[in-house]
Amino acid sequence: MSGDSDRARTPRKRLSPRRRARRIRIAQYVVLGLLVVAAGWGADWSTIGHTFFDPGLIGGTIAHGLWRALWNTIAYSAGGFLIGLVAGTLLALMRLSDVAPYRWLATIYIEFFRGLPALVVFMAFSLLPLAFPGLAMPWPPYGTVWAALGIVGSAYMAETIRAGILAVPTGQIEAARSLGMSAGQALRKVTLPQAFRIMIPPLTNELIMLIKDSSLVFIVGLSAANFDLTKFGRAAANTHVNITPLVVAGLGYLLITLPLSILVRRMEAAAARGR
Repeated sequence: MSGDSDRARTPRKRLSPRRRARRIRIAQYVVLGLLVVAAGWGADWSTIGHTFFDPGLIGGTIAHGLWRALWNTIAYSAGGFLIGLVAGTLLALMRLSDVAPYRWLATIYIEFFRGLPALVVFMAFSLLPLAFPGLAMPWPPYGTVWAALGIVGSAYMAETIRAGILAVPTGQIEAARSLGMSAGQALRKVTLPQAFRIMIPPLTNELIMLIKDSSLVFIVGLSAANFDLTKFGRAAANTHVNITPLVVAGLGYLLITLPLSILVRRMEAAAARGR
């Protein structure tokens, strides 16, 4: 009896945090594996292969217009990003200005366009010729797409750029002013170069977001030669009554965004090592 009571009073040895974390991780792997097996067991692979990965349609989609749509997507996104970067820099400087009306205007613009879905902005641009007869954007349809993407991107980039400017140590700005630089010279030669080095990873993320937002350009009306990846994939999928072309178009987006994502991770790792 005394031996049993001694064993009952002896506390059970607790697992160390490392062993507990290992067991939790193993349990997560087991659960994930079971879910994958269950999904694979219940899937109709013949239907999936025919509907989403038809080999004949994959080859036909790649050969008939995919590369042009890929190029159009890159062109739309790059132009919108450049416009957004310039406008976002201006808006960030206005937010940091000592002139109150500049701050108010920049704040209203940023909050307004950050609150609107990108779809609404594209719809507004598609209706501009109705509201202003005779109005025509240059280099159609690129000018319209660049302006819409630039407006959407600038509202987000402005806050990123403002944060980057504020991250520059004030001591360096004061040192530049003590050397005789004007406020504008210190901004151009000291503040902005350092701020943009800090902002490269988040700005690259903004570019990735704009690439995905470029899938909305179908709203402005495009000819077949100006199709982006999404519009091209949808048109081909409707023609063949099969989802395979849309899947191929989605892989086209990955060809653009995956290298950018890898680049962002490497830049962030390099920045962390530098600190």
